[in-house]
Amino acid sequence: MRPTLTCALAALALMPAGALAHHGWSGYDSSKVLTLSGTIREAGYEHPHGYVKLETPDKTWMVVLAPPSRMENRGLPRDMLKPGTQANVVGYPNRSDPGEMRAERITIGDKTTELR
Repeated sequence: MRPTLTCALAALALMPAGALAHHGWSGYDSSKVLTLSGTIREAGYEHPHGYVKLETPDKTWMVVLAPPSRMENRGLPRDMLKPGTQANVVGYPNRSDPGEMRAERITIGDKTTELR
C-alpha cells in the first residue's frame, strides 16, 4: 500500500464517530422553503446539531437545528425548546427523508433566532 493511502486510512480510523456521522447540507433542497408551525414534542440540545420534533396538523417533523454553541450564542438556550412549546420554523426539506427539515430560523413567542 502506498504511504499516502495508508496515512489517509489511519486518519479515518482515528476520527471521532460524531465527525463521521455529520452530514453536509446538500441533502436538503434549498429551492423549496418550508414554513411550519406546531408544538415541540421532543428536543435535543446536543452535538453536532440540536433538533426538535415538531408536531404540525399534518405530521410530526424532525427539525435539524444549529449546533448548541451557536444557538446559545444567538439567544436560543436549551430551556426555550421545552416540549409543549409552540414554535414556527422556516427551512428546507430533506431530499430523501420527507419527515425531516433543516431549520434556517426558529421563532418561539416573539423571539426569532437565525440559525445559519
